[in-house]
Amino acid sequence: MIKIYTDGSCIGNPGQGGWAAIILDDGKKTEIKGSKNDTTNNQMELLAPIEALKKIPKGSKVQIFTDSKYVKSGITEWIHNWKKNGWKTANKKKVSNKELWTELDLLNNEFEISWNWVKAHSTDELNNEVDSLARNAANL
Repeated sequence: MIKIYTDGSCIGNPGQGGWAAIILDDGKKTEIKGSKNDTTNNQMELLAPIEALKKIPKGSKVQIFTDSKYVKSGITEWIHNWKKNGWKTANKKKVSNKELWTELDLLNNEFEISWNWVKAHSTDELNNEVDSLARNAANL
């Protein structure tokens, strides 16, 4: 079972953003991160699991840990209705970040993923570590 901790950060919203992921696979720990200008916190939160999933073998069993309810609820609950409703929200508005949601949805279907929400800035050491990586990436 591969474990992935993800986080996104933004200085200003929109502003300078960073994302990061910690991938734990069979005792090996890999850290990845990136940054982007003129982005949003939600985009960075989505980019973190997208980039992490691209780094592991397709078909893997994965646990993803995120402190973003937007990401967890979006990919496990909301996306089903968005797709049914032509990528419109319950309020008939266009879904924000559709391109990222589409990419995450495709990746989500290539793995056996358990999505887990963890409280931010709490006792989860790896969540705190990935938060620090994302904030550092946003400051680059």
